[in-house]
Amino acid sequence: MSRSPAPQAGVDEALNTATRLFMEHRELLFAIVYNMLGSVADTEDVLQETWLSWSGSRSRSPQKEIGNPRAYLVRVAVNHALKRRDAISRRRETYVGPWLPEPLVARATDEPPPDAADPALRAESVSMAMLVVLESLTPLERAVFVLGEVFGYAHTEVAEVLDRSPAAVRQLAHRARQHVHARRPLYEAHPRVRREATERFVEAALGGDIGALMEILAPDVTVWSDGGGKVRGAGLRPVRGRDKVVRLITAQAGQGGARLDYSYRRVNGDDSVVVFDGTSPFAVMVMDLTQEGDRISDVYIVTNPDKLTHIRKDDGV
Repeated sequence: MSRSPAPQAGVDEALNTATRLFMEHRELLFAIVYNMLGSVADTEDVLQETWLSWSGSRSRSPQKEIGNPRAYLVRVAVNHALKRRDAISRRRETYVGPWLPEPLVARATDEPPPDAADPALRAESVSMAMLVVLESLTPLERAVFVLGEVFGYAHTEVAEVLDRSPAAVRQLAHRARQHVHARRPLYEAHPRVRREATERFVEAALGGDIGALMEILAPDVTVWSDGGGKVRGAGLRPVRGRDKVVRLITAQAGQGGARLDYSYRRVNGDDSVVVFDGTSPFAVMVMDLTQEGDRISDVYIVTNPDKLTHIRKDDGV
């Protein structure tokens, strides 16, 4: 009796094991890579590349055991993400208007947010405002900051992931922290305060209440509107100053007229709002508050339809 199927059975078993281990760590890998890239589509591509690298190594050597699959997968994913940054940077050179990260929109629910202590859920712990700041770091600085500050990796662990010395990682981490803290003070508004400010802003903006808008906006408020050159009125540069911002917001709200509807969602972990034109997503609006928490300092508006394709009116992402 022939015994030739045995080697193939061993390969199939190895691939089944590889699939199970990959899926066990997929949420963590997504969170790390998304925070490095700020793009859902690019993150999914990187995860596909990571899977091919992972499954290929297992199928070529079915008997080979990797002692720490989590560490191995993170290393592969991070290095694929660093390579992807080059392509993203080239696309950014020809991007029309301000670029904002692709928003991660949670399902419509009144339930409290997930426990941010779980590393697999920490994609939501990095706000839109923080992701904008991270865009100004070098790719290596960003990788070190994300792994160390967001996911709690020690310098020695980050050094292994990036194939750098611990001393080099410490230097990268120091530069990244200095840069981030200079541009974004270590202050986070209480979720209830943020939700109330968001609701006040949305009601005033969509209701055309200019007086209420002037009251809730800080004098030096800035609007970052990302239409990717595909949405009329999105603007080619950030708009600064309360008077200019009020004119911009009321003009954009008037584009949709009575068709506009909205839903409060958690976007990158913060209470925000998704505006719909009928059943189609029209905009994602994220507000950032002053350190005092009483006024809005920045408004991030994503209207580029390419960045809204994953949003559904009925249940979110």
